[in-house]
Amino acid sequence: MDAAALPWWIWPIALFAVSFAIGIVAVLAGVGGGVLFVPIVGGLFPFHLDFVRGAGLMFALAGTLAAGPPLLRAGMASLRLVMPLALVGSIGSFAGALVGLSLRVELLQTLLGILIVGIAILIWRTRAADRADVEADALGAFLRLEGEFVDPAAGMKIDWRTHRTLLGLGAFAAIGFIGGIFGLGAGFANVPALNLLMSAPLKVAVGSSGLLISVINSSAAWVYLERGALLPLIVVPAILGVMLGSRLGARLLGSTPAPVVRLLLIVVMLLAGLRALSRGLGVWA
Repeated sequence: MDAAALPWWIWPIALFAVSFAIGIVAVLAGVGGGVLFVPIVGGLFPFHLDFVRGAGLMFALAGTLAAGPPLLRAGMASLRLVMPLALVGSIGSFAGALVGLSLRVELLQTLLGILIVGIAILIWRTRAADRADVEADALGAFLRLEGEFVDPAAGMKIDWRTHRTLLGLGAFAAIGFIGGIFGLGAGFANVPALNLLMSAPLKVAVGSSGLLISVINSSAAWVYLERGALLPLIVVPAILGVMLGSRLGARLLGSTPAPVVRLLLIVVMLLAGLRALSRGLGVWA
C-alpha cells in the first residue's frame, strides 16, 4: 500500500495502537520498549529513522516511568542497584547519541539487527541466574546492592545480592553508549547484564531495567531534542500508547513465571533484530 495515498491521521492512530501493544510486552521483557519501537516503527511506518530513534528514547522513557511505581512497591526494582549503574550509563548514552546522529541510516539498521539478534542468542544459550547463594564482592557489599522480594508466581521470598560489580559498571557504560547510538533506551542489554553478569534474579533485573532506562534515556534524549529529531506527531501518540500499555504490563509481571518472561524476551528480540537487519541489508525495504 502506498503510504502517501493514506490520510495523515491514520499513522498517529496506528502508532498509538502499536505503542500500546509494545508497552505491555516491553515491561514483561524488561527491554524498555525502544528496542522494539525503533525496528518495528522504522520498518513499518513512513518515518525517517532519525525521528524514529528520537521518539524511541522518549517512548522507552515514558513506558518505564509509568511502570516504575508498581514495580518499586512490589520489590521487583531496586533503587540501590539502579543508581550507580545509571550514572555510568548516562555518560555513555550522551556520547553515543552524538555519534549516532552522524552515521548513515542503512549502516545503523544493519548494526542494530546484528546487535539485537546476537544478544537474543546469548540469552537463549545461557541459563538465567536466579540463585540465592551468590556471594557479594567487596564493591557490591560496600554499595549494598542486595535486597529481597516475594515472587507471587513462585510463591516464595527471594533474597538476592550481586557480584562482579566493577565489570557491571563497565558493561553499563558500554550499554548506555550503544543505546544512545541507536535510540534504543539501553533496555536491550540491561536484563542480560544484570542477570547473567551480576547475578540479580531475573524479575529484579527486569524491574530494575525499567528504572535504569528512565535515567539513562534522559541524557541521550536531550541530544536528539537539540538536533530537532523529536517530532510531536510521532512522539505524542507513542507516549500515550506506551504509558497505558506499560501500566498493564507492570500488573502482569508479578504473576508471570520467570521462564515465560525469558522466552518472551528472546522471541521479541529475535523478531525485532531480524526485521532491522533485513531492512539495513535491503532484503525487505
